[in-house]
Amino acid sequence: MLRGTLLQQGFPVALTNPAYLTTALAGALVAYLMVFGSKWTFRALFVADCLSVGCWAATGTVKALGAGLAWPPAILLGVVTAVGGGMIRDIAVGRLPAIFGGNTLYATSALLASGLMALLSVLGHPTWGMAGAIVLSAVLSVSARRFGWRLPGPANLSPGALKRLRRHPTPGKHTRRG
Repeated sequence: MLRGTLLQQGFPVALTNPAYLTTALAGALVAYLMVFGSKWTFRALFVADCLSVGCWAATGTVKALGAGLAWPPAILLGVVTAVGGGMIRDIAVGRLPAIFGGNTLYATSALLASGLMALLSVLGHPTWGMAGAIVLSAVLSVSARRFGWRLPGPANLSPGALKRLRRHPTPGKHTRRG
């Protein structure tokens, strides 16, 4: 819905196509009725989530390109499509959005998937772009989880931290000027 609103091309598809609401309600019902407690269930859900990030990133990118946007804003819209809903959810419940740290590179995988989709779509291979984006996102996110890959945290630019970063000459060592 966020993507549809930003593109301003009529109502968002989620409001005009009953399949979106029906699928969302069915998913909510399954999540309510089933017990997700085993390690294999969590792994399967994680892989499904990694696949869906690539799919949503590619879908958002191709929709933006189809609306006439250039590739940089189309890639941005692909990332927003993939991770924006989770970010809004986290903010709504008062949590720091998961994409800002402690996750398995969701936003990074969405960015790369969107870039691949834009490239292959512009080259005339949107089907390959969709497939490649989904696979790339899943491989990157699963690998990040498996190997513990994380992006660096935010820089600490407080006066005390900057003071510690300042170079102090080591006693007993002289530098040559020449």
